Amino acid sequence: MARAGLMRGFLTVGGWTLASRVLGFVRDVMIAATLGAGPVAEAFLIAFSLPNMFRRFFAEGTLNPAFVPMFSKKLERGEGALEFARDAFSGLAFFLILFTLAAQLAMPLLVLAMASGFAEDERFALTVLFGRIAFPYILFIALAALLAGVLNATGRFMAAAAAPVLLNVLLIGAMALAGWLGLDVGLVLVWTVPVAGIAQMGLVWVAAARAGFRLVPRRPRMTPELRRLAVIAAPAALAGGVVQVNLLIGRQVASFFDGAIAWLSYADRLYQLPLGVVGVAIGVVLLPDITRRLAAGDEAGGREVLSRAGELALALTIPASVALIMVPMPLVQVLFERGAFGADDSAHTALAVAVYGLGLPAFVLQKVLQPVYFARGDTRTPFRFALVALVVNAALAVGLAFVVGYVAAAIATSAAGWAMTLLLWRGAWRMGAHTRFDRRFWSRALRIVIASWSMGAVMLGVLIVIGPMFGTGGLRYLALAILVGSGMGSYFLIGQLIGAFRLSEFRAALRRG
Repeated sequence: MARAGLMRGFLTVGGWTLASRVLGFVRDVMIAATLGAGPVAEAFLIAFSLPNMFRRFFAEGTLNPAFVPMFSKKLERGEGALEFARDAFSGLAFFLILFTLAAQLAMPLLVLAMASGFAEDERFALTVLFGRIAFPYILFIALAALLAGVLNATGRFMAAAAAPVLLNVLLIGAMALAGWLGLDVGLVLVWTVPVAGIAQMGLVWVAAARAGFRLVPRRPRMTPELRRLAVIAAPAALAGGVVQVNLLIGRQVASFFDGAIAWLSYADRLYQLPLGVVGVAIGVVLLPDITRRLAAGDEAGGREVLSRAGELALALTIPASVALIMVPMPLVQVLFERGAFGADDSAHTALAVAVYGLGLPAFVLQKVLQPVYFARGDTRTPFRFALVALVVNAALAVGLAFVVGYVAAAIATSAAGWAMTLLLWRGAWRMGAHTRFDRRFWSRALRIVIASWSMGAVMLGVLIVIGPMFGTGGLRYLALAILVGSGMGSYFLIGQLIGAFRLSEFRAALRRG
């Protein structure tokens, strides 16, 4: 039953996340084709990253580890979950309105903090303008994240998982409309961002209201529950801040290399596809599940859910990581190389993709391991681990920039990801047997690695044979389909033969889902 519930939630969140990431690809392909890696593209990417950075700081970084466990326990015990959610919603809205107004005044400083390399050219003023337009998105998307936490805690995953699709649909539509009417694509894009935030918040607000949680802002008040939430959330927010500092370091390094911010952003889009579909989906489903099991004293069930989640994460992530490492160039060429995005841009982006691929399993395992701490209300330990990862990231990003250039940012990101994952795993191991992966996990993990690298060898062989097709117009799409198909087929065949997984388990899960 535990495995079935986990898989049903994963399929719901993962399916909608996959749709969002595919549409995100379409969006970024259109941006690359229209704006390339030029100043308008870089200005938009930095401006768009500003509210998203603070969203991860205030929303996902705080609400998942702090709000969801508290709300889940209140819901389980019938202890005023609705009132608690209303107070949290009102307090968050009040704070974010003040924060958004302050950010409008401080926008030049925020842009310098994100990309000081812009200070000497036209990108700076353009990014400040774009940033002021896009920043109100944080207000709507953070409130949407709280509403999503309410829905996830009640086992309703669909609306919250579907909301990000709206953002990409609206941005794609805006670019198409701007091209048709001959409007300024950059300005149309950036004005669409806050509009999309309103649409996303509206979707999850309606879903929460239908689920019995109609949250309307009221005069904020500091209740004992909110004080406790703040105490738990503070380390989580600081840990989220450390993660964002890591991103800032990478962008600062990239801003001193023309085009590098765009190259790293497009590479980020590629590795974020499996990370979002697998890691985010498992993290969203796992936290409320483990919280409920611990509250009920079901330690054996908690270990079973943790181990199967880790197994599923590796089975879907390690082959994606190997593919990004082994064949990044064909992926980038077919997905991005058109219009203003040329062959040189593809080569630089592909290098970053391969480096990010090295860190992909670490980022996904973090999503599996962090709920072990958050379910216990322990947000301080992950914060301490995040500080170690920050030191690793800063040392490598800055130190290697003088040697390998812009790709130092990607190397540092992957290395910091593994440092964080190893610390989380060691800490969970020390908590006791109930927070350790079981014997079956380790047995299958080894087989998954063998199957994945065997798949990588097959893909490399296929690429040698069909390589010329990637330079021939429409044939490159067929070539990519053959390459990806051969990889998927060989991975599932080898994995089934050596016992890395059982396809019957996936089929059964799909039927239950």
